[in-house]
Amino acid sequence: MTMAAILWAVDAPFRKYLTGELSSTAIVFMEHILIAILVLPIFLPRIKELKNLSQREWWSVIFIGFGGSALATVLFTQSFYYLNPTVAILLQKLQPLIAILLAFTILGEGLSKNFWKWAIVAIFGAYIISFPGLKPEGLAFDANMLGVILALGAAFFWGGSTVFGRFVLDKVSFQMMTSLRFLSALVFLFLMNIYYKTLPQLSQASGKDWFFVFMTAVIAGFVSLMIYYYGLRSTKASIATLCELAFPFAAVIVNWIFLGATLVPMQIVGGVILLFAITRLSIVNETDISEKAVEAEARTV
Repeated sequence: MTMAAILWAVDAPFRKYLTGELSSTAIVFMEHILIAILVLPIFLPRIKELKNLSQREWWSVIFIGFGGSALATVLFTQSFYYLNPTVAILLQKLQPLIAILLAFTILGEGLSKNFWKWAIVAIFGAYIISFPGLKPEGLAFDANMLGVILALGAAFFWGGSTVFGRFVLDKVSFQMMTSLRFLSALVFLFLMNIYYKTLPQLSQASGKDWFFVFMTAVIAGFVSLMIYYYGLRSTKASIATLCELAFPFAAVIVNWIFLGATLVPMQIVGGVILLFAITRLSIVNETDISEKAVEAEARTV
């Protein structure tokens, strides 16, 4: 799952360029058109899995498709227009707070003392990466506030999708979940582009625009989500979202190299803390699963 989070970071240079050429709704719709072509061969052979979904799980699919794939990506892309892409990406560190709360209230996931310890360390590391001066100076400028709000909106929907994705994965394969996410989002994005009258931009986009969209769609969209849902099958939603904090750390490096964003020493320190905490969280997860397996076996004896 950490690998999927890192792949998400490589699309920032492409996405930043595209926001200067096209509207965010058109960009994300173009991405989902390409991804839909890729997921259809995966979706059709598994279409019988849909009968396993109850009404409550279908509502989860709608939240994931509309919120986590369509709206969150539009909000995130639009934030690049108003805000430094690195700041917009690093604000995604707030996803764990959202997902942990939802995982506790909706999935009933219990959290051990070790989880909280390493969760706090991971969030602290992400905070240092975001604000190396240990205070959110960049948020003091009113000109950035709209971009911040958009980025936080994306964090909410992506954090929630982690929880609802785990809920749906109890009934369908991760391949079907990935397909449902993108195909349902395609419908919502089509309606959004009709409403905002941005459909003509698809025919006006240049070959370079389509190539950059292809890069973001395939690398940061299709491939990363397949890896993500594969890992989510055996990972608690709360821990899964914390693993996604590798995304902002990788984004700092990518944006430094390709967009000229600087990486100060304190951000490096924060990155080391974050990666160490994620490693420890993985160990906590494996230990928790092993202990539950032992308890289950003991009850059957």
